[in-house]
Amino acid sequence: MTRLLRGIAPALAFLLFAPAVRADDPLPVETRAAVAALARKGSAQTRAVEWVRRLTDEVGPRLAGSPGDRAAVAWGQALLRELGLANVRAEEVPVKAWERGVETAEVVAPFRQRLVVAALGGSVPTPEGGVAAPIARMESLEALEEAVKADPDAVRGKIVFFGRRTVKDPAGPGYGKNVPMRSSGPAKAAPHGALAVIVRSVGTSTSRFAHTGSTNYEVGGPRIPAAAVSNTDADLLERLLAKGPVTVRLVLGCRPLPDTTSANVIGEVPGRERPDEVVVVSGHLDSWDLGTGAVDDGAGVAIAVEAARLVAELPRRPRRTIRVVLFANEESGLAGGKSYAERHVAELPKHAGAFEADSGTGAPQGFSWNAADTLEPALAAVAKLLEPLGAGALRKGGAGGADISPMLPSGVPLFGLRQDSATYFDVHHTADDTFDKIEPASLDRAAAAVAAMAYAVADLPEIHGRPAEAPAAKPR
Repeated sequence: MTRLLRGIAPALAFLLFAPAVRADDPLPVETRAAVAALARKGSAQTRAVEWVRRLTDEVGPRLAGSPGDRAAVAWGQALLRELGLANVRAEEVPVKAWERGVETAEVVAPFRQRLVVAALGGSVPTPEGGVAAPIARMESLEALEEAVKADPDAVRGKIVFFGRRTVKDPAGPGYGKNVPMRSSGPAKAAPHGALAVIVRSVGTSTSRFAHTGSTNYEVGGPRIPAAAVSNTDADLLERLLAKGPVTVRLVLGCRPLPDTTSANVIGEVPGRERPDEVVVVSGHLDSWDLGTGAVDDGAGVAIAVEAARLVAELPRRPRRTIRVVLFANEESGLAGGKSYAERHVAELPKHAGAFEADSGTGAPQGFSWNAADTLEPALAAVAKLLEPLGAGALRKGGAGGADISPMLPSGVPLFGLRQDSATYFDVHHTADDTFDKIEPASLDRAAAAVAAMAYAVADLPEIHGRPAEAPAAKPR
């Protein structure tokens, strides 16, 4: 009898301290108790910061297809096994590989000035001696098209400089509006005879760091070298251009490498009743190579891993399986997210939801959600419990996150963790993305919020959150 009482004591305490509920509560009483317990975890120190520290210190940069990427895949599997997750595995993903080489730039006329630049991911190299040419400033892709329409030779033999600034003010051109200049600018300028492209860093830092990111060429089209220039040096170019013509020399030694493989790293907290039904919690394991990927997306990896660990610690696991997915290749192709959706296509009808954290280390504010309206009462009840963490806001719509967006056409309900991103683009994709930028208390709250919301979705009696019509996915 004593042994029996010891066994049921934790469960009794779990229910005794559950918040009071109404008869019409959309959350079953046991679900509410578990969600409340998980929410309270965010008010104290969790282990989320430990996971970021270990990833950045023990692995470092994790560019897809690089030795660091392979080390990260091994690291992720080892950590999930260390924490006792089940079915830990690496599902291989084909990826394109690329490496950064020498990257220098300077103004050679009217005065000599060094510029801080970073090659854009996927860029072709310059000739060995570099490219030296006058620069033609364009405010946007639309400005480029207008210029060459007025004068077909407007950029011929020149280096195109896309100069529009990324601002924090929501009313101005932010990250999403300026990314096309980076991702498509070289492909748009090359057919008009441009020799190279320099893009003002698509970030909000005023420090002298260049902000990298991928660029995409047209299949069969001309390919020209492309780099980002720090905002500080972009300002210099603007000042010099205001006085007259400016000539720049750009030298890039980057190059594509043979295609290779990476992997999505997966581990599970099996459900107590329906282990074949799944709720995904995720971040992406790869990073750019300039910093150590702490904010993008070591923080998201830590949130996903810690959320699963917190759920696994509870005396009552959810009905469905919580599946941690650390995605490959988000930064330069989204191969991991696409591969997961393709590989698990037969299983997606049994996915009750998918969560992604890929917004850095800022304080959690709530969740975006894309599901049927029938799920809203339960989500609102969970959001109320998350208000003490500052994470009680819900916003309908969106694709949850880039890596989980390929699941949207299959009707999987998607959830994105929304965070304060006021400083996110100060360090995102730069050499300044390092562990010291992590905000421990915010990360603790974010991990607890994801754990609580994911538990609720995984523990509801039915999968009833599937949208009636799944809109087209719009990856970040």
